Amino acid sequence: MQLLLIHSDFIEFEAKRPTKVAEEVSDEAKSGRLEEALCAFIAVEKFDEEDPEAVVAQAAREIEEVARQVRAERIMVYPYAHLSSALSNPETAVKVLKGLEAALKADFEVARAPFGWYKAFTISCKGHPLSELSRTIRLGEGEVVSQALKSEARAVSYWRVMSKGGQMVPAEEFDYTGHEKLQKFVRYEIEKSRAVDKVPPHVELMRRLELVDYEPGSDPGNMRYYPKGRLIKSLLESYVSDRAMDMGAMEVETPIMYDMDHPTLKKYLDRFPARQYTIEADKKRLFLRFAACFGQFLMGHDMTISHRSLPLKMFELTRYSFRREQRGELVGIRRLRAFTMPDMHTLARDMGQAMEEFRKQYQASIDVLKDAGLEIGDYEVAIRFTRDFYQANREFIEGLVEIVDKPVLIEMWDERFFYFVLKFEFNFVDALDKASALSTVQIDVENAERYDITYADADGSLKRPILLHCSPSGAIERLMYALLEKKAMEASAGAVPTLPTWLSPTQIRLIPVAERHQDRTFEVQKALGFRTDIDDREETVGKKIRDAGREWIPYVAVIGDEEMQSGQLTVTIRAESRPNQPARLRMGVEDLRKRVAGEVEGKPWRRLPLPVRLSERPKFV
Repeated sequence: MQLLLIHSDFIEFEAKRPTKVAEEVSDEAKSGRLEEALCAFIAVEKFDEEDPEAVVAQAAREIEEVARQVRAERIMVYPYAHLSSALSNPETAVKVLKGLEAALKADFEVARAPFGWYKAFTISCKGHPLSELSRTIRLGEGEVVSQALKSEARAVSYWRVMSKGGQMVPAEEFDYTGHEKLQKFVRYEIEKSRAVDKVPPHVELMRRLELVDYEPGSDPGNMRYYPKGRLIKSLLESYVSDRAMDMGAMEVETPIMYDMDHPTLKKYLDRFPARQYTIEADKKRLFLRFAACFGQFLMGHDMTISHRSLPLKMFELTRYSFRREQRGELVGIRRLRAFTMPDMHTLARDMGQAMEEFRKQYQASIDVLKDAGLEIGDYEVAIRFTRDFYQANREFIEGLVEIVDKPVLIEMWDERFFYFVLKFEFNFVDALDKASALSTVQIDVENAERYDITYADADGSLKRPILLHCSPSGAIERLMYALLEKKAMEASAGAVPTLPTWLSPTQIRLIPVAERHQDRTFEVQKALGFRTDIDDREETVGKKIRDAGREWIPYVAVIGDEEMQSGQLTVTIRAESRPNQPARLRMGVEDLRKRVAGEVEGKPWRRLPLPVRLSERPKFV
């Protein structure tokens, strides 16, 4: 089902003439008008024929949630075939429309325009940020849908924007001047439209740079990584893992599949908003993990833990985690079905210690993204909590806003639908105005009891810890997506895109002018170290320089007669260049080596992922 929801000053219609599939209605039902109404334009689709009742229930929840957000007491149900090219049969469409009308009448004044008639209508849209929203209703494609996902559909969210100083206003009333990306993020969150209808810029980049590509021989959302992409991914994996160790985490490893009928896991599955892959083996139903929670919590259950060990942290780089994301969302590496998630869990003594750790991990996540190439201005912050938690910890939440020094999106619930009472995410908004969560931390108040995790307090009594879930960067693949999307937007704004030197597959490229310069070029390559390659192809120097630019090489040096005589290098520095204005600097080999060393200090290192000579390299794309 496709929904277009318009909050209107009024909506009125008149049925003019019937089509061949028009439902029979009385003369009185052929026209109608509602003042101050939410108008739900609806296209019932072929997908809805499998379970019309379930579609009605889910659509009614979506419409009801929006109606409550915009404070509408009247709803117009309006069939509108133009929203889809995959329409259901007329019988199903009428059944669904009548079912929606009945479901909504319990709490709203409802009118319904007749199905299958040519109609004239007039509508006056109110024009506030929530006045035009869209929804796509899709039942699962055979996947296991958790109770948490169903709860998420029922949850009524109160959307606010909080600024420094703790001022919190309804999202539709906030002045977004100077905060346009926040406005796009707010709209994305409220609309919940996750499908992508255009190819985002990072898809062209990931293929042109020979990093990542689709794998037609696998399930959608499972990608192939070429050597340069694998290098970047490996460096990010190592860096985030190192930062988790710096926070005091112990690295562990846990299985990638679990028994769906294990009593503890079965309960937890219903509390986690994710769709699972399932398999059968030895007469067991198994699911592929979508996080490291299962293994780490089962490990915590079997451990003997003293209060002296708290806060206790366990970390795993889950290569891979699996979520059966919906097909329309699987474009590029923004959202995948198989992904690498750095997953750290903290056992805290009590809520006070949990909040202290939450703040530390919040700041650590900011630092991790900064070192990867994303500043605070590159992403938007969402903080989500229950009303009770906010009222008890208002100053703490206001302090989180102070740290990022900009307005953040607040989502608040009257009751707790999930296992957490507080959660933050850093969300990247891309060139298509789609948002994707990166770093996150959650305070979990359920699972210590569910998994029977205890620690011995100072008096010898056994107590339950508070748990924190933390991913300092979010999925590694999504971090790569955010970096590529950021660079694409910078290029559109007239900048020269470049990755941080420590992440660049080739850090220095040397270009010999002629064959007689190659020996010197190899001497320089060995003296420099790092990931330095040599373009020895039979191409013009100009083409070699252009190709280095297309690969975003941070440092490019041409070696000819002058360089051999002087011992100096003329180096093009990409980070300081502008379009058609390359920044060049004369420097010695040792000067270049020291400069690159300063840029990669403290970061993981991997050797060059391809042959040093470009003439020996295959083409992957």
